[in-house]
Amino acid sequence: MRRWLDEFEQFAIEVILGKRFGKRAAVLRVFLGLLSWIYLGVVQLRLWLYRKRLLRERQLGCMVISIGNLTVGGTGKTPVVEKFARALQDGGRRVAILSRGYKSKKPPLFKRLANRFGSKKSFVPRIVSDGKRLLLGSRMAGDEPYMLAGNLKNVIVLVDRDRVKSGLYAIEKLGCDTLLLDDGLQYLRLKHRMDVVLVDRQAPFGNEHLLPRGTLREPPPNLRRASYVFITKCEPGVDNSELIARIRRYNRTAEIIECSHSSRYLQHVYNGTRVELSYLKGRYVGAISAIARPDSFEDGLRNLGAKIELSRHFADHHRFTEKEIAGFVRRCVNRDVDAIITTEKDCVRFPRLKGVELPIYFLRVEIEILTGHESWWQCVDRICQPQPMMAPERFF
Repeated sequence: MRRWLDEFEQFAIEVILGKRFGKRAAVLRVFLGLLSWIYLGVVQLRLWLYRKRLLRERQLGCMVISIGNLTVGGTGKTPVVEKFARALQDGGRRVAILSRGYKSKKPPLFKRLANRFGSKKSFVPRIVSDGKRLLLGSRMAGDEPYMLAGNLKNVIVLVDRDRVKSGLYAIEKLGCDTLLLDDGLQYLRLKHRMDVVLVDRQAPFGNEHLLPRGTLREPPPNLRRASYVFITKCEPGVDNSELIARIRRYNRTAEIIECSHSSRYLQHVYNGTRVELSYLKGRYVGAISAIARPDSFEDGLRNLGAKIELSRHFADHHRFTEKEIAGFVRRCVNRDVDAIITTEKDCVRFPRLKGVELPIYFLRVEIEILTGHESWWQCVDRICQPQPMMAPERFF
């Protein structure tokens, strides 16, 4: 069943992205197109209800920064969250990252019921990191929260669908004064002091269709809610004026910052050994990934001089099995490749294997600001030296 679902998900993604044709693909596109109109109505109605205050957002009495996007996946959000967390921590803030833990394993039913219907005192989110040590694995935490918790020292990472309750827990129990909402643009229940929206330069608004026909969560004009717009995956010296002009049609006031996802080094998945990027130059490699945009990852490897002899793609957030990895390793050995490369997000889902015949590395990527350095530091200062805020609402 799991394999069938993965295959169907991959087929649907290829249909959405225009990579599959034929009768089945055409029928699915029409059906998804009809559903996207219903989805648009629901999205706009929900925003209208919050705007008219028929639905009320909650105030927690501390700085809340949302980092999100209009599209599903592929904008490189996790490195941006990490960069914000480091900068704010260096600026003296006590930071907690709040995530919903997408595709993480659900806690036991009794615990979910206790958290949802129990008293305020009984609520405990999944604590991925208490700022001192990792407390959960990637299966229970989710890929991105686990990755962030492993890379950030002294930053708290919490997972729960109810980020109002997990935010209050971070403030009252863990002494936090700054909350970063990972993928928080559409989370309207919690009042945002600032909305940071990421736009992928390579596919700014996906295929221009809303879910489920496309990859847009909201129509592009909703970009007007952004306080800052980060154009991600830029290349030095490449002109983005056309994209910036379109962004300005939707939002005239947001600060626009152009940044790149800069490769730093390779790290062995199992023993942690680091290797310089020059290692890839001229080498034949196998590339394996389960991310929204595998083409972007593989293009990055080619730009570093690697020759991709074999590649394998899985559905986003796919949890690899020993059989899948061992099978790919065997294929790579038979093709005489030098190494296998994956992404940092994928490596947290790799099973433990013994006696692997090839080195397996993940590519470490970090955010580098290309233009808008002054806007970036003004943004950090604005958060670290905020104006007085309202007292938190008591709603439990």
